[in-house]
Amino acid sequence: MDRLAGRARRPDGRVVTGWRRRFARSAYAALLRAVLPLYLLRVVRRGRAEPLYASAPGERLGLYRQPAEPGAVWIHAVSLGETKAAAPLIEALRLALPGVRVLLSHGTATGRAAGRALLRDGDRQVWLPFDTPGGVRRFLDCFQPSVGVLMETEIWPNLLAEAAARHLPVVLANARLSERSRRRGARVDALLRPAFETLARALAQSPADADRLRDAGAPTVEVVGNLKHEIEVEPELLALGARWRAAGDRAVVLAASTRDGEEALLLAAWRSLAAPRPALLVVPRHPQRFDAVAGLVEAAGWRLTRRSRWGDQPGPEDAAADVWLGDSMLEMPAYYALADVALLGGSFAPFGGQNLIEAAACGCPVVMGPHTFNFVDASARAEATGAALRVDDIGAAVAAAVALVAPEARDRRAAMVAGSLAFAGEQRGAARRSAAVIAELAGGPVDATPRPGASRPG
Repeated sequence: MDRLAGRARRPDGRVVTGWRRRFARSAYAALLRAVLPLYLLRVVRRGRAEPLYASAPGERLGLYRQPAEPGAVWIHAVSLGETKAAAPLIEALRLALPGVRVLLSHGTATGRAAGRALLRDGDRQVWLPFDTPGGVRRFLDCFQPSVGVLMETEIWPNLLAEAAARHLPVVLANARLSERSRRRGARVDALLRPAFETLARALAQSPADADRLRDAGAPTVEVVGNLKHEIEVEPELLALGARWRAAGDRAVVLAASTRDGEEALLLAAWRSLAAPRPALLVVPRHPQRFDAVAGLVEAAGWRLTRRSRWGDQPGPEDAAADVWLGDSMLEMPAYYALADVALLGGSFAPFGGQNLIEAAACGCPVVMGPHTFNFVDASARAEATGAALRVDDIGAAVAAAVALVAPEARDRRAAMVAGSLAFAGEQRGAARRSAAVIAELAGGPVDATPRPGASRPG
């Protein structure tokens, strides 16, 4: 990097001048201030379907009711997947730093709900504010953490600039950066490259992620593996899924973490199957869509049952339904234990796929579509170990899933179950390696005083 006269040279040879960086960040901050009312309106509207999402609205602006003791390890896990990945990391940090206090921040209700189980006495859980200069300044003023940890892909320019101004080390943990995201990020390199450059460490999931993170500007990158391989599946949830399965005598195909638009394609493909069909279990990715998906199923003429109506156990009418809707939170392992095979949501439309490591840990084979660009390494390794197979579209996925649950495919499915468990057991040690880096950084002094001109009210 050539930093003379405020210039930075990108790996492709193009030069990003200091004035371009300053202009990009000023324009970004101005845009966020302009859309702040719309953001708050979105919080209120989404809170109607998810009341937790609209709780403590002042925190979305960096306004916190309770003062905080400085020095906590701050971990930002925006949503459910990141919070699950943070669980083994937090446990490893408690071993590396006995008595550590954790500040856990989130952006979604699913993340915050899951994060509650990770807290101990002295810990704190909050919303991370919208990335305005004033909001992030108030957040850091209130909590003054010893180190910051952003999970996976959370690069926020104003937050990272303010942390750098305070000499607060920030780590990007379980870091991943897809080729598609890197191409898109390059379009606004003047804004994002300075943010990547402030990272004290980027702890990458794979060598390919590490290469792209370096290309994006991260100065110190280490490959430590994927924390999601260390997630412990709760035996109680696996047992719950097994009890649900005992209530019926049909094979079960799970559509896991489906995204908007995928359910309609799935139901159309399902109708083309000859009777008798397996039971179809649909678990939408976002809870605010539960009712909409239920309406879609009923409008298509299918008999529907919903997890929220079962109580502890589905009754005979539930077991006989055509489609089961998994409209509950934090029960995904139970759904995997209930199913014979899972279709990977987000991979049949260009959403980039979902995490398939949890399915593997539950011994559930996966059929995935062509769009897994958010999990390139994991999906390739899942195929290589026989935990998953890839198809071109949702119609082919339905056909492959139904073929796998047929009695004559028992041996093939058993091999995929074995491959799933082998894949899930790979790359152990990522939590310990990540915790060692974070603990080292947390031991250094933290300067909570902003540099002159580092931020303005926003």
